[in-house]
Amino acid sequence: MPPTPAQPHLNGAYYGPSIPPKTKSYHSPGRGSSCNPLTCCCSCICGCIFNLICQILITIAVFLAIIGLIFWFIFRPNVPKFHVADATLTRFTLSPTNNTLYYNLAVNMTFRNPNRRLGIYYDKIEANALYHGQRFSTAEVDGFFLGHKKENNLSAVFKGEQLVFLGGGEKSKYDSEKGDDVYNIDLKLRLKIRFKVWWAKTPKFKPKFECDLKVPLTTKGKVSSAKFERTKCDFDW
Repeated sequence: MPPTPAQPHLNGAYYGPSIPPKTKSYHSPGRGSSCNPLTCCCSCICGCIFNLICQILITIAVFLAIIGLIFWFIFRPNVPKFHVADATLTRFTLSPTNNTLYYNLAVNMTFRNPNRRLGIYYDKIEANALYHGQRFSTAEVDGFFLGHKKENNLSAVFKGEQLVFLGGGEKSKYDSEKGDDVYNIDLKLRLKIRFKVWWAKTPKFKPKFECDLKVPLTTKGKVSSAKFERTKCDFDW
C-alpha cells in the first residue's frame, strides 16, 4: 500500500475559490402595481362625498345649536305648571270578597302658563286615577289654548267601580287609610301639547303631570276632620 502524501501546513486562512459579491436588487416604484384607474377614481369620489356629508351635518348641528341658544335667550321658556286646587271623595270602598273598588272622586285642577312670550295648546288631556299603582279610572278633559301668563281651571270626575289587584301589604294600607278616612290617590295626566311662538307652532310634545294626593273621605252624615291641601304636581317630559 503506497504511503499517504503529507498534507501541506495550513496557517488558518481560507484559500478556496473566491466568493462573488452579492448582487443588489432594485425595485422601481410603480412597477407591478395592480391599481385600476377606475377603482382609484371611484374611491376618491366616495371619499369626497363622505367628507362633504360630514361637513354638511356638522354645519347643520352648529346652526341648530346657535338658533336654539338664541331662542332660549329671547324667550326664556319655562315648563307648564299644574296643581290640584281641591278634591272631593264621597265614596271609596274596597269589597273584601271580589277586590272591586267603588269610588266617586272629583278634582279641581289649575293649569298655568308661566311664559311671557309663549302660548300653549293643550290638544289632549288624559287624566288617570290610581291607587297603590293600580289604575281604577280614566277621564278625558277637553283641550284648550293657554295664553301668556294665563291660568285655566278645569275639573275631572271619576265615578264607578273597578276590579283592582292589591296584595296583602296594599290591603293593610287600605285598612289603615280607612281608619283615618284619608286615602293616598295618585293623579297622572298624559298630555299632547304644542307651543306657539308669534305665528309659528312647534310640533307636538307628550309630557306628563304626576300628583300625589291625600284625599279625605266625605260621606253623608260624616265629615273627615282632615282637609284637602292644595297640591303641586310634578312635570316630566
